[in-house]
Amino acid sequence: MIIHNFDPVLIDLGIFQIRWYSIAYILGILIGWMYANKIIKLTSNNKYNFKQVTTTQFDDLIVYLVIGIILGGRLGYVIFYNLEYYTQNLLEIFKLWQGGMSFHGGLIGIIISTILFSEKSNINFFKFADIISCVAPIGILLGRMANFINGELYGKITTLPWGVIFPYAGHLPRHPSQIYEAILEGIFLFLIINFLALKKELLFKTGFVSAYFLIFYSILRIFSEIFREPDIHLGLIFNYFSMGTLLSLLTIIIGLFIVLFLKKNESNN
Repeated sequence: MIIHNFDPVLIDLGIFQIRWYSIAYILGILIGWMYANKIIKLTSNNKYNFKQVTTTQFDDLIVYLVIGIILGGRLGYVIFYNLEYYTQNLLEIFKLWQGGMSFHGGLIGIIISTILFSEKSNINFFKFADIISCVAPIGILLGRMANFINGELYGKITTLPWGVIFPYAGHLPRHPSQIYEAILEGIFLFLIINFLALKKELLFKTGFVSAYFLIFYSILRIFSEIFREPDIHLGLIFNYFSMGTLLSLLTIIIGLFIVLFLKKNESNN
């Protein structure tokens, strides 16, 4: 049994605080950016999916992605998870340092921002999306670790020896579901997607990597939700599904639709 005693604040200067949550987002973007440039350079002279995207173009995209992640992630959390509270406390929406970001909201923000940049640069949306899919698990890994440090999004009560007592969840040990998600949606997903994207023998047409990212992320997220305590103010929808599960079922459908769409276009060509 482990007692959670992590301080979510890394540096406290009184009127100004640096939190682990903010550091996780900054590092996720920077490391993801560096890795994206690495695989673009690695594949520029070979028959990989990313050979038609340059590092300069991806560098220009980063500003769009940062805005998409922040706005989409926050608004997604507000709309999907706690709309009633935030409509009554509008100023709380801007307190990003307190946590409260939605992966699926951030996903929507990234999609919209990438579409806008793709139209501006006249490059196929999926060429950028495939690269983003390769690096996204890095940010997910760090984000879930920050969730653990914050003591939020904790799991259900457990008797397993690695159960954690979270200070805001009573005195019984719970699944460290944030760590489960960090491993599955971060490390495991990273290995799967990058294997599919960078293995020459498994070369996919543009767009397939993005579709498989949606499918595999959603499957792993749904599995993780089994161990995660539902949001108290939401509970289980239809007495069975958490909000994360419902949104992930939707992204599985979207991923499968993209695969079918791309395969249909292949056959037509």
